[in-house]
Amino acid sequence: MPLEPFPSMQTQPLPLDGNYLQTLVNWQIAVAGNALQAQLRQLEMMADWQRSFGAVQRELTDQWICRFGGGVPLDG
Repeated sequence: MPLEPFPSMQTQPLPLDGNYLQTLVNWQIAVAGNALQAQLRQLEMMADWQRSFGAVQRELTDQWICRFGGGVPLDG
């Protein structure tokens, strides 16, 4: 019986080269960039939504002023 049970197995792992770390960093940059782009699109959609609500609010206020405030909107 040999002294080592697995004589062909390496005892020390091979050192990592620079390509491994660069690949990992590139992957991390790609994932973070995509997440930031998705968040930016969500923020833009929310801003558009808020602008449309603001326009509706102004229109309703103008109608209320025309009916109950004397007939002419203040900004018109």
